Formats: sequence, structure tokens, C-alpha cells
Amino acid sequence: MTSHSMPPGLARLNDLPEPAARAALLEVCAATAWARRLLAARPYATVDDLCAAGDAATAQLDTAGLEEAMAGHPPIGRPRPGDPASAREQRGMAGASAELRDRMLELNLAYQEKFGHVFLICATGRTGEQMREAIEERIGNSPEREREIVRAELGKINRIRLTRLAEEEA
Repeated sequence: MTSHSMPPGLARLNDLPEPAARAALLEVCAATAWARRLLAARPYATVDDLCAAGDAATAQLDTAGLEEAMAGHPPIGRPRPGDPASAREQRGMAGASAELRDRMLELNLAYQEKFGHVFLICATGRTGEQMREAIEERIGNSPEREREIVRAELGKINRIRLTRLAEEEA
């Protein structure tokens, strides 16, 4: 199955035994139904095919699956120790002032209290100020509207992570 033009990570994902492939996919998205759908569709010919399958699986997540996926994401400004993906994605908060960090903590708690889950945003390439503006804006949303936004943001995060997984060297 491995071809010369196929990115090394994609070839590896296609060839991995199911338990190892499942573990790799769960690092991308913590929803087991999502990972199961991507596993079932292996092998993938291209990164685009993999991302399209990821998009479809994200769109099909039910409420429990969406909650399971969100539970795999730490709050903005507090990446989990030893979680390089979150630290990399949240780089925009790395140089944030103490005031901004405190405000994000406050907003994260208020958001979590209102919606019952972590504030989820595709943080890649965003500054701490942009993330603060987004949470300030989104905290006023209805739960239904916020769920739509969360699904869209989760899709963006999954796409970035799947692409990185597919393109990384061994």
C-alpha cells in the first residue's frame, strides 16, 4: 500500500495494527465513535481523503460523542503538562500577560459553568487577545448556537491534527 508519493505518516497510519492506529487517532480526537469511523475507512490514498473522513466523522458525532471529544481538550491558557499538541496549538497564550491569563481563567470558568464544557476554539495561529475576544463574544450564545460553533472548531482542530499526523516523519 505504501507509495513513494504518500506522506510517511499516512502510510504509517494505513499500516499500523488496529490498536496502535486507534491510539494515534484518539490523540487527534478523543471521541471513540470518531476514531472508529476513521479506522473503518482505512486505508487512505491521500491526506485529503483522511481529512474528508475526519470531517464526515466530526459531522456525525452525537451529543455524547461531541462531549467526549471536548473532554480531550484542556482549557485555553492551561495546556496539559506533557501534551505537545495543546501546547503548540495554544502558543498564542504563551506570551500573554498575567492580566490576560487571569481574564481567560475567569472567562473559561464562566463559559464552563454556562455550557457545561470547556471553551473550544481552534487556537492555532491566534493570539491570546483574539482568543479572549472570541470567548467574550461566544459566552452570549445560546447552547444550540454554541454547539454548532464547537463542532466547527473541533473540525478545524481535527483537520490540523490529522494533517500533522499524516505528514510527520517516523
